[in-house]
Amino acid sequence: MAYTFKGGIHVDEHKLTDGCPIEKLPEPDYVKLSMSQNIGAPCIPAVAVGDHVCVGTVVGAVPEGALGCPVHSSVSGTVRAIEDNLMPTGAKESTVIIDNDGEGTVADTVTPFEKNINDATREEITDIIKNAGISGMGGAAFPTYAKINSAVGKAKLLIVNCAECEPFITSDHRLLLERPEEVIAGIKILMKATGVPEAYIGVEDNKRDAVPMLKKLTKDADFISVKVVKTKYPQGDERQLIYALTGRELPQGKLPADAGCVIFNAATCAAAYNAFKSGMPLVKRIVTVSGGCGKEPKNVEVPIGTPASVLVEYCGGLVKSPEKIITGGPMMGQTQWDANVPVKKGTSSILLLSADYSKKPSLPATCIRCGKCIRNCPQHLMPSYIAQFVQHDDMEGAEKYGAMNCVECGSCSYNCPGKVEIVQYIRVAKASIRAAAAQMKAAKEKSEKN
Repeated sequence: MAYTFKGGIHVDEHKLTDGCPIEKLPEPDYVKLSMSQNIGAPCIPAVAVGDHVCVGTVVGAVPEGALGCPVHSSVSGTVRAIEDNLMPTGAKESTVIIDNDGEGTVADTVTPFEKNINDATREEITDIIKNAGISGMGGAAFPTYAKINSAVGKAKLLIVNCAECEPFITSDHRLLLERPEEVIAGIKILMKATGVPEAYIGVEDNKRDAVPMLKKLTKDADFISVKVVKTKYPQGDERQLIYALTGRELPQGKLPADAGCVIFNAATCAAAYNAFKSGMPLVKRIVTVSGGCGKEPKNVEVPIGTPASVLVEYCGGLVKSPEKIITGGPMMGQTQWDANVPVKKGTSSILLLSADYSKKPSLPATCIRCGKCIRNCPQHLMPSYIAQFVQHDDMEGAEKYGAMNCVECGSCSYNCPGKVEIVQYIRVAKASIRAAAAQMKAAKEKSEKN
């Protein structure tokens, strides 16, 4: 039996790289390390131009008392510049640029955890994960230590998100096939940190080849179960995954811990294990390079901060000009203007989409009242109504119909026969509603001061 949720769609998978083993990228000549690698406050550069750094050296420190993760150098070399650079979000962010000396010298601070994990305290585990700069690697980039703290005393079930439901992306799939022991060990570490007695590994049924090894590695750990979930988008969203595996609905505005769960991505679990095994902070990640325009689609392990253009070149370069370059998946990823944007902690893929995967409608976009977006919405909203409110500049109506509850998965736009860019309208609504709320708050504070 495959577990599933209400709503959602089955998208064309295009898993072109599911049979491509992970390759290690030859070290780039330089890396560009953004100081904004996760949800929370941007880091403050902890180095100066001309400083020599090693692999694992802290180059970005979290402001005192703020939510955030430190940023570490992914190569050894010399700090060339500290300046604002265009990032995958489209915004300019403070960036530390390091010229690679090719030596791969590891910082003295990178040392394995000396205790047996069973003898470690929750505080010790959380501190190591925090200092290692680990944040969610499925795309959300929420600081892992903060997620651990939010779950303590509330969560009873740890869920490992192995859905990887976006088209093209196979980095987690390959991780499960090639390094499953790292994922399992990381799960045990995170269970110890959160105090959760049971764990589910949720794997979509288009990755069944990963299930036998996962079950073999957990046969003596009856507190970890492997659950096969139905291949459906957006199965990887935390609300949908919780419902599929437990039948519990997560109320809007609530955290998974409020439903008794805590969720970690498979790559996040492996990063936690490596932080304990070697002491190495999060300085590398696996990235899928695909989309139909590259010569050799691949899964590549790369130093964080590597420019996307370096990965494209490593994969044989372009065979045709891409219609779009996207970081992340085609449903929720971000279209790029510059092929030199760097890989960040949350970058799961770089997609070079050809016209075959990026077809544009020849007729004007028109809602035909078919109701597909309503049937497919995993949040049980009425997306077409929200879009129409925005078209008529009625943000109050859009908010009333739940615009702020949209997770922007793109199921509505993908299946719309009228080719209406529903998600984009909802994004406009959310931005307008947030701006109006900020203005009201500022006016209230000003009034109270007077």
